[in-house]
Amino acid sequence: CALATSIEVVIAGRIVMEAHRAGQTIDDLLELSRIELGEEPVRDLVDLVDVVHDGVARAHQLAELKSIVIESFDIPDGARVTGDRRQLVSALGNLVENAVKYSEPGSSVQVRVRVQPPWVELMVADHGVGIPAADHTRIFERFYRVDKGRGRETGGTGLGLSIVRHVATNHRGDVQVSSAEGEGSTFVLRLPLATSPQPRRQVEQRSRI
Repeated sequence: CALATSIEVVIAGRIVMEAHRAGQTIDDLLELSRIELGEEPVRDLVDLVDVVHDGVARAHQLAELKSIVIESFDIPDGARVTGDRRQLVSALGNLVENAVKYSEPGSSVQVRVRVQPPWVELMVADHGVGIPAADHTRIFERFYRVDKGRGRETGGTGLGLSIVRHVATNHRGDVQVSSAEGEGSTFVLRLPLATSPQPRRQVEQRSRI
């Protein structure tokens, strides 16, 4: 009886996980479709402090479950871009969620904003499993996974980085990756800077989740 109950619990957990993965896949496909449809682009002035705050918040629950600290550093006052705030939050959120998914429990993920006129860079770095060099050119393809078994374990859909690439293109920017197996990964979302940042009120801003 106890064994049967244990098996039922495992099966129920698997069903919940698969249902969550299916729902996430649908959400990601809808998001990607909206971006690819080429709807009239939104051209608002977007403060990257807000983008970082909302993007990090998307990974908050998963980070807590894995005891991972998400730190945000060096967010210059006045660092802004012209574009679609929802898309930008989606792109950064996907990068942060990926970093958390592929990091070991108890480790950390760093989010930085660096201004190098005429560009501003949003950087997400982790100390996770890393990506083999041979896969660097393919990871932005939809449904592509470096490690299919690991993808199933983390619940990834294989669409997140494709969304990031499309958002970068829509905003006349690009996305780059620097990674090595066993040494973690750093993704850089580079976008045109809307205005020159004002002087920083603080040398460093840091938040911990």
